[in-house]
Amino acid sequence: MRTTIKQERMQELLGFIDKGQLMKFYKSREWMQLRQKALMRDNYECQLCKAAGRYHKAENVHHMKEVKTHPHLSLNLGNLQCLCIKCHNDVHDRLEATRANKFMNDERW
Repeated sequence: MRTTIKQERMQELLGFIDKGQLMKFYKSREWMQLRQKALMRDNYECQLCKAAGRYHKAENVHHMKEVKTHPHLSLNLGNLQCLCIKCHNDVHDRLEATRANKFMNDERW
């Protein structure tokens, strides 16, 4: 049986996204249920590691088309990919940004 989200509730969730209140979206029952479906679908495995012939447990569910730019796909199972933390950070270039801002000191203690 396929469940559908009532139009009013969907508008409320999209409103959270529009207002920059993503945490309210990510704490919603609808997101938590869909997140669990994605993890089960992908066998709790990081899909990028799996494609590279490695195994790592998936800790994150990634929106391939970002929520901020594609809110209408925020609750679409086909837009989700399960990833480990490292791969999720790599996809968002989070580690490069951290390294670039890190203070480097030549002196070693």
